Amino acid sequence: MFRLSQFMKEIAAPTPLGPKRNPPGPVVIWNLIRRCNLLCKHCYSISGDVDFPGELSTEQVFGVMDDLRAFRVPVLILSGGEPLLRPDIFEISRRAKDLGFYVGLSSNGTLIDEANIGRIRDIGYDYVGISLDGLGETHDRFRGRDGAFQESLAAVRLCRERGIKVGLRFTMTLDNARQLPALLDLAEAEGVDKFYLSHLVYAGRGNKNRGDDARWQVTRDAMDLLFERAWADAAAGRHKEYVTGNNDADGVYLLFWVRRRFPELAAHVGAKLAQWGGNASGVNVANIDNLGHVHPDTFWWHYSLGNVRERPFSEIWTDLSDPILAGLKQRPRRVKGRCGACRHFDICGGNTRVRALQLTGDPWAEDPACYLSDEEIGVADGGERLTVTPYRGRKHEAAHLRA
Repeated sequence: MFRLSQFMKEIAAPTPLGPKRNPPGPVVIWNLIRRCNLLCKHCYSISGDVDFPGELSTEQVFGVMDDLRAFRVPVLILSGGEPLLRPDIFEISRRAKDLGFYVGLSSNGTLIDEANIGRIRDIGYDYVGISLDGLGETHDRFRGRDGAFQESLAAVRLCRERGIKVGLRFTMTLDNARQLPALLDLAEAEGVDKFYLSHLVYAGRGNKNRGDDARWQVTRDAMDLLFERAWADAAAGRHKEYVTGNNDADGVYLLFWVRRRFPELAAHVGAKLAQWGGNASGVNVANIDNLGHVHPDTFWWHYSLGNVRERPFSEIWTDLSDPILAGLKQRPRRVKGRCGACRHFDICGGNTRVRALQLTGDPWAEDPACYLSDEEIGVADGGERLTVTPYRGRKHEAAHLRA
C-alpha cells in the first residue's frame, strides 16, 4: 500500500529521514467468509451469494487471533465476501478490539443500515472501507446489482454521521477510469476520511477481466490527478488520506512529479520513498482466507503457504522452506526483465508478482502493469514489453510454482 498523503506531508513539512522502522508483524487481511450478496467484476475471491462449506468456526477464529496477537500482528482487516453476512462478525470484531488490534471492516456497504449502524459504531472499528467503482449505473454494473450505488453511498453517510472513520475504495479499470474525478469530488462532498485507489490485479474475476485493465497513459493521467488532489489537501492542512494499492510504480511516478514540481525536495522525497521500499506482499502483508489457508496477500488464493487449522500462522509465516515465501522475503528480490533492470527498484521493490505470474507462469518475471517507460526506468534496450493479453483459461497451477 502506497500512503500518498504521507509523502505529500513530507513536501509540505519535511522531516529527518531517521532509521527505517519495520512493523512488528504483518497486516493481516482476513477473509472470514466467502459469501457475498454482490457479483463484482474484479472479485479476487470469486464470491457468490451461496454458502461455502468448511469455513472456520468462531472458536477457531478466536484461536488464530490469539496466535496473531502473540506474533505481534498489529492490524486485522476483516473482509469477505461480505463480512457482514457472517452471523458472528460482531463477536469476532469485539474480540479483536479487546485483544488490542487495529481493526478495519472491509465492506461493500449494501448491508450497512439503520438496523446495524449502532452496533458497528459500538464495536469501535478503527476504519470502515466501502467500495465504489463509479457513480450510479457504472457502480451497479461493476457490482452486478441495480441500486447498489445508492445503498453503498447511504452506508458511507451513516458511518460519517456516527463518527466512524470511513473511506471509499475504487478499483480502476478502462471501464471506469473516466469517473475518477467525479468520485474524488464525491469523496470531498461527503466528507469521507480516506480515498483508496486500487489498480487491478489479475486474480479471480480480476484475472478473467484483465483485458479491461487501465492502459499506461490512462493510469498516468489518473495518478497525476490524484497527486494534485492530495497535494492540495496537504498544502491546505487538511487531513484526508489518499492511498493507492497494487501498483508500486506509483512511488516512482511520484518521484518524477516531485522533480517537476518541487525539484529542491526530490532527493529528500526519493530517500523517503526508498525507505518505504515498495511491494510488501509476503513480508508486511498477509492474508488468511475463509478456509484458513495463508497467502502472501489477497491475490494469491491459488497458492497456499499452509493452513491455520494445521499449523499456527506464526509458524507458517516464518517457514522459508516455501520457495514463494522465501523469494518474497528476500531483499532485494530476484526479479527479471524490466523490473530487475530498473534503476528505481529500491523504491518499487519489483511491483506485483501475481500479475507477472498470471501472464507468464513465472512469479519473478516483470510486472506488465508498470506504466513507466524504458527511458524513465533506465533500461536502454528493454526489448518488447510484456503486455496484458485477454484471459483464455488457467494455464498455470500452484504445482508449477513448487516445481
